[in-house]
Amino acid sequence: MRVLRNARLADGRHVDVRIDTAEGTIAGVAAAGSTEAGDEGEGDEGEVDDLGGWLLLPAMAEPHAHLDKALTADEVPNPTGDLMGAINAWFEAAEKGRLSHERTVERATQAFEMLLVHGVTAVRTHINVTADIGVSSVLAVQEAARSMEGLIDYQTVALTGWPMTGPDSAPSVRALEAAVEAGVDLVGGVPNLQDDPPACIADVLSLATSAGIDIDLHTDETLDPSVLTLRELARQVSDKGFDGTVAASHCVSLGMQPPDVQAAVAAEVAAAGISVITLPQTNLFLQGRDDPRATPRGLTAVQALLDAGAAVAAGADNVQDPFNLVGRSDPLETAALMVMAGHRLPADAYGMVSNTARQVMGLAPVNFEPGDPADLVAIDAPSLRGAVADAPMSRRVYRRGRLVASSDQQTRVLRHD
Repeated sequence: MRVLRNARLADGRHVDVRIDTAEGTIAGVAAAGSTEAGDEGEGDEGEVDDLGGWLLLPAMAEPHAHLDKALTADEVPNPTGDLMGAINAWFEAAEKGRLSHERTVERATQAFEMLLVHGVTAVRTHINVTADIGVSSVLAVQEAARSMEGLIDYQTVALTGWPMTGPDSAPSVRALEAAVEAGVDLVGGVPNLQDDPPACIADVLSLATSAGIDIDLHTDETLDPSVLTLRELARQVSDKGFDGTVAASHCVSLGMQPPDVQAAVAAEVAAAGISVITLPQTNLFLQGRDDPRATPRGLTAVQALLDAGAAVAAGADNVQDPFNLVGRSDPLETAALMVMAGHRLPADAYGMVSNTARQVMGLAPVNFEPGDPADLVAIDAPSLRGAVADAPMSRRVYRRGRLVASSDQQTRVLRHD
């Protein structure tokens, strides 16, 4: 048993949290200093961590990362700064052999560690799987993940190239099949960039069904309102009765539709059980470069989706690579962007990078109830709003009740007479 003593929850309560370390779950929550959570934690029941009144929150999750690309902004420059410039830069680097196995493992491991220290205990990463590179990046990220065993949960998505349909698609399809054999958890891809998006979606559903795995597709990462494959995805998922989970990441063009179309498509998405992952940081960087007047924000129709009952999580997407030159691997940065660019309140924004992100990944939420996963982050912040606003780096990260990362921020103001 472990006790996190003198913690402060988002609702202001000061509590002691008992953790069943054998099960990795919360055993009980009681008022700070109470016999139930406090005295039992000492003696033969294990360790006691005094959090000193720090804010205790559900641990964060990263529902959409690209750890095979992370931290390559200097190695793989994107001179145009737009989406196709990033794609072309990445493929050129791969063709020239600049993305070695060893370097990919090193960078992915560093990216895992950065996420963990910031309070992330689960990450879903897309990994390029193409006819040219095959499963090499998958194997590199898997190797990095093994070095993080017991520290962070992870899911891998095979991000396919193109073409995935038509007479020239066989090499790409074989690469995807090899990735499934290598143990990826989800099938991914970019249907709206294929010659036949409906056929691509149908093929993905078929392969995922036969493999017994889930789906997470890059969907409509464009400001072009004529592109709306999200609706096609929703209709095919409903019509085919797909049993697995389906996530649609980006969904940028939905935000460019009139309100009635947003509402109609959102209703279809919710009815199909599709989760949506909005990615403010990368899309704010990539989208809208050709619209100097009233530049669109590049986000999906968050409110319409929520009104329809769809699950909407938020992720960082790329971190310091050709698709996004900055980023700290801190979901509090994503949450702050959802406040500023997505018009969410801080508590809602935090939910999008914590419990809703966990939900999208098929993980149980953390509501501080007995039996909940003991995936927690303690932050030296005055409130949840303050945590999102200031992102202080004094943090303690617990995965399944075990302390797996910590950081302490020190600042000084030197006044001289």
